Amino acid sequence: MSVIAYPGQPSSSSHHDPLYPLSFDSASAGGFQMNPLSAHPPRTSRNSVITTSAMSFSSQGNNSKEDMEERPDDPEEELDDDDEGSQEKSAAKGQVHAQDVWRELLKTSVGRDKAFKLIQYSMKVYLFFHTAISRRMPVQGARKRGFEAELLHRLESAVSRLSVTRKCLIMFNWLTPLTSILAEHSASPVYTAGGAEAASPPHKPLLYTFLHASPPILLDLVQAIADDVSTCSKIGLLGKRTGERAGRFADWCWFASTLINLVENNVEHSMIINSQRAVESRLYAESMAGATAKSAPRNTKVDDRELKLLQRQSYWLQVQRTKLVMDLIFVSYEVFKWQRGREAIKALTGLASALLSSSKLYDRHRNSLVKTKTLSF
Repeated sequence: MSVIAYPGQPSSSSHHDPLYPLSFDSASAGGFQMNPLSAHPPRTSRNSVITTSAMSFSSQGNNSKEDMEERPDDPEEELDDDDEGSQEKSAAKGQVHAQDVWRELLKTSVGRDKAFKLIQYSMKVYLFFHTAISRRMPVQGARKRGFEAELLHRLESAVSRLSVTRKCLIMFNWLTPLTSILAEHSASPVYTAGGAEAASPPHKPLLYTFLHASPPILLDLVQAIADDVSTCSKIGLLGKRTGERAGRFADWCWFASTLINLVENNVEHSMIINSQRAVESRLYAESMAGATAKSAPRNTKVDDRELKLLQRQSYWLQVQRTKLVMDLIFVSYEVFKWQRGREAIKALTGLASALLSSSKLYDRHRNSLVKTKTLSF
């Protein structure tokens, strides 16, 4: 059977020649094969492999299995439906305003804590730079110096009171780890294969459950209790000496939990990077594949969506890592009593931590509002 060569291809070349690998052969190929180096090569059908790792930093980490699986019945119709859904979602994003997000964010105690933290450390940074600049400025008039001293005194007082306010907002945080431990303590009954309830295991004391609980949960529990004791001392319910000891113990717990969270963050980020490389290699293999009679463009669309999800998770994990590093620097000055550059570094790291954590919380509430508006369409 004769072979139709590409322009510029020698007529004597076989279709097995590595220099000209693609040709039209009605006997062997049964169709036309596109050059894999073209701008839009066709895709081949395959089963999608979806990464199901659950990330604590992403707000859209759990996608339904039906949305990610391949449906080869009518791929063009599925693509049109996906396009309409993305258009509705983009329209919902345009309708979500910043004031709506902040309103929902400030309804929660965590959101108010982040807002007060931004104000507190912004004042601290201003006070630091104001003090550093005023030392190099010439002596001013008595009236201006009096106004400046009163303003600085008001800002320092506001910073101190905002700190106490934030501590009061996050009181009773020990209820969350305590609930997790008590849930493990109350074990559900065990049933046999016939459906009858099996003999329940011997009841274990509560102290046993506490001693065998997860170390991070126990660390969060004791840190929250120590923080509450320190807060009670600052508002006058307990003695000053008791509050100082509880505060120092809470700082050590914060230091240890920050190190643990950094290790967990690095492990999760490495898993995300490996999954992202797998998807990218799959996309590359699909783009270099030849055409078949059952090409499914939905496969590439699913992989693109999965890649965007992994990239989003990787981004927020990096944000969380930076925030944890700022917290580690901040608490190290409290734990080890470092004095060199204490005020400046604590102010800057505190403000950076507040910005990063607030951006994450803002994005979470914004995605929640977008999802609500999308479902209402």
